[in-house]
Amino acid sequence: MIEVERKFVMNKENADSLTKNAKFLREIVFTDIYYDTPDHKLTTKDIWLRKRNGKFELKIPLGRNEQADQYKEIETEDEIKKELKLNGKDLSEGLQKNGFKEFCTCTTTRKKYKNGQFTIDLDQVEFKKGTYCIGEIELMVKTESEMEKALQQISKFAKSQKLTFAPVRGKVVEYLSRFNPEHYKALLNAGVIKA
Repeated sequence: MIEVERKFVMNKENADSLTKNAKFLREIVFTDIYYDTPDHKLTTKDIWLRKRNGKFELKIPLGRNEQADQYKEIETEDEIKKELKLNGKDLSEGLQKNGFKEFCTCTTTRKKYKNGQFTIDLDQVEFKKGTYCIGEIELMVKTESEMEKALQQISKFAKSQKLTFAPVRGKVVEYLSRFNPEHYKALLNAGVIKA
């Protein structure tokens, strides 16, 4: 499956508008640990390796534009090892042998809603110092050919909810901007993010 998503900075008005006619699904709390090499081999290519509540996940970019990011998600350790071309008896050993280290840890309280075909995530992210609130509107599609249509549907829905269209930092980029300016600058220089 391919995730097509659009992020929005959340305030109470945005959250109320998005959830007014939505069905509350659940609240979950999870801790993400993000990994990369000291020279930022993955993140400077917009590739994101994380361990969420003990399970590894890899997000590989399929497309990016001003409006949204689209990623392929790889969720099995064998597929992640293969994608990253890592040797070792398991993924953890492969990461260690290739110099991967933790660079961001954050805990998120996510409220998940469904509004028609759209999944809405409202996240309150706790960093070591401070909090960040962000929302996402997502659609999952089966093929890359469906991504543009999904993006148009997300934009139309967001407009109907009177959401403001503006660049939004994801939680990891926000973390780096606050606590790791060298890594943040590497992402800027690589064109992965904009100031």
